[in-house]
Amino acid sequence: MVEEEVEEAPAIGRRERNKQRVRERIYASAISLFAEEGYDQATVDAIADRADVARGTFFNYFQHKEDIINAWEERRGAKLRTRLEESLSSKEMSAALLMRMCLSILAELNEEERDVAPALVTAWVKTGKPILAEPHIAAIFTELVERGQRRGEIRADVEAERVGNLLRDAYLGILFRWSRVGPSGMDIDQELQYVLKICLRGILA
Repeated sequence: MVEEEVEEAPAIGRRERNKQRVRERIYASAISLFAEEGYDQATVDAIADRADVARGTFFNYFQHKEDIINAWEERRGAKLRTRLEESLSSKEMSAALLMRMCLSILAELNEEERDVAPALVTAWVKTGKPILAEPHIAAIFTELVERGQRRGEIRADVEAERVGNLLRDAYLGILFRWSRVGPSGMDIDQELQYVLKICLRGILA
């Protein structure tokens, strides 16, 4: 029996590790400044100063200040997918339960960043990202609705993509309101689950 050779991923060199550390330091410094001073007031110079790097170093990692917001959005999307992945592979969970879980995870992501999330959501809106970004959350909900239709849990005449967009729009509306009133003034998960409850009444088989 011939053993197959397994190619190991090359180890990250010291130079690359240093670059990753600098990028993370700049990112963390920007996030904290956005939360403390607001997106508009936090300058590139202030971010570089807090990260203890030269102004030019900032631009080696991020072309524009709004690229920090892009990175924040990408990280949240990756966390959502990672936390949902195991559940999505389960054949036992109903589409309705998976949608509830998805909304709870979205609520958790915001609650985990409750000290900075309201400021970052405001910055996200100011940079036009909700309009320009790919509707990944809508795609996830669309996928869950289609899954429910294949299993006979959701009516076949329901347009999955429209439901996905509806739930994304509802999530964004609640997220914006949560950001405005402050985390202590509103239970974001409770609000999201209530909207889903109303939606499910109209689409379940």
